[in-house]
Amino acid sequence: MILRPALLATLLATAPALAADPPPYRSAQQILDASPVADWRSPDPDSTLYLELEGGRVVIELAPGFAPAHVDNIRTLAREGFWDGTSIYRVQDNFVVQFGDADADDAAKARPLGAARRKLPAEFERDAKGLDFQVLPDVDGWAPQVGFADGFAAGRDPQAGKAWMAHCYGVVGAGRNNEPDSSIGAELYVVTGQSPRQRDRNIPQVGRVIQGMELLAALPRGPEPMGFYEDPAQRTAIRAVRLASTVPEAERSQLQLLRTDSATFREVVEARRNRRDDFYKRPAGHIDLCNVPLPVRTAKR
Repeated sequence: MILRPALLATLLATAPALAADPPPYRSAQQILDASPVADWRSPDPDSTLYLELEGGRVVIELAPGFAPAHVDNIRTLAREGFWDGTSIYRVQDNFVVQFGDADADDAAKARPLGAARRKLPAEFERDAKGLDFQVLPDVDGWAPQVGFADGFAAGRDPQAGKAWMAHCYGVVGAGRNNEPDSSIGAELYVVTGQSPRQRDRNIPQVGRVIQGMELLAALPRGPEPMGFYEDPAQRTAIRAVRLASTVPEAERSQLQLLRTDSATFREVVEARRNRRDDFYKRPAGHIDLCNVPLPVRTAKR
């Protein structure tokens, strides 16, 4: 084959570019270290709970966009001190820890609910219309689409026009009985084991832990089958549950969350989908929703 001079010149000019090495791999941490300030956000103090334990503070970001009635009730219960002096009374291995009033089913011993509502709707999913939803590129066995909305891991059904939070590690749910509308947000649980995605769209999910998971994950397990402590002395006492907005600013946890609608977040996800550091010999090219990191850092002053 005879190459014309113009074509030969073009090939020679593009050869260095074609032979150039791909840009060096950056780890998720390197990407985060180089991230701009604008890619981070501070949680809303009126949608942030402090679960105060003897061992320290567990910080929970509430999700009013997914369960507005439950979050409103939780705010009321926290402002009125409902959980102060209650306990973590259930720790089920590879599943959840649950806290609230251990005597809630005994009318003679149950704590008064104060101004909190006694009946709430079953907030299992929300209208997805107009929802800023950042879709992950990989398939999921539990939803037609998965990604992030309002900073929370979520599923979405575009045809039905519905979205819902996913039961990932650290997610906070509102316990209920068999009736779908039987939860009021007084009994809460945190996922501390495998991600029980079969619970998606079956229980109101009201937020997620953003700091202090180690205080919950390390608690002694209760007995089988469901982890409820038989001896009340084994329960973990709760000193208080407070809204951050009711705590003096100097006593608040100064945290920032990476925005899931940011370029940095997209780069971090891709770095985790295709890890190419010295340890990983074969990049996965895939990431499950509940394995996507949701970075949190101490706010820079």
